[in-house]
Amino acid sequence: MATADRPTCVLLHGFTHTGRSWAPVIDRLGGRYDSIACDIRGHGDAADAVPADLENVISDVEQLAPTRFALVGYSMGGRIALQAALVLGPRIERLVLIGASPGIADAGERARRRAADERLADEIEQSTIEQFSASWARTPVLSGQPPEVLAAVQVDRLRNKPAGLARALRGLGTGALPSLWSALGEIAAPTTLVVGERDAKFTAVASAMAAQIPDAEIVVVPGAGHAVHLEAPAQVAEIIAEPDTQRGR
Repeated sequence: MATADRPTCVLLHGFTHTGRSWAPVIDRLGGRYDSIACDIRGHGDAADAVPADLENVISDVEQLAPTRFALVGYSMGGRIALQAALVLGPRIERLVLIGASPGIADAGERARRRAADERLADEIEQSTIEQFSASWARTPVLSGQPPEVLAAVQVDRLRNKPAGLARALRGLGTGALPSLWSALGEIAAPTTLVVGERDAKFTAVASAMAAQIPDAEIVVVPGAGHAVHLEAPAQVAEIIAEPDTQRGR
């Protein structure tokens, strides 16, 4: 919970990660925030939590967090953070999204993605966590990560269970969640969209999002790829902690 002189920051991890993936960022935040980095349903210590769906994950966040808090999300965690910002409204004092998207606007494309996610979930259930982790590390959007980041991510992924990840993909994947493109104008919290310089896809997405969110800015981190908080934790910590007044808001 927030102390009298420290705000609270809730950090939501990406698919196949756990809350421990935020440790380098939390270390660099120091005492500036009371940080909460929980395992999202289907992951880590919450691998067996059911159902692994949006409504219950937002409820988990709501119960963990104080009345007002900053919300930070990466990739899947960013999609969830956007959804939570609409549900929790004034409780969110600031939103920081890393490599995040509001989802797929076209209903047909979203249905095709959901079918593809279902096939992948079936494959995950038939794999060991070691097999799936090695396969997922070769996803194109994750290419170019430094060796030390790859090693740390591998350790974190092995904290998961195939069955849990499959449930999370079915309930929280891009195909499962509704598109928020038409609702971005309702995001009331000041929003920072963080992308890596090498992540061309999500840089374009962030640009389109910033045009629709009332109070939004984009921060491009030089040399980083999709998982900016893993590749550049010090920069991400400063982005989270930097007061809005110093950002020219």
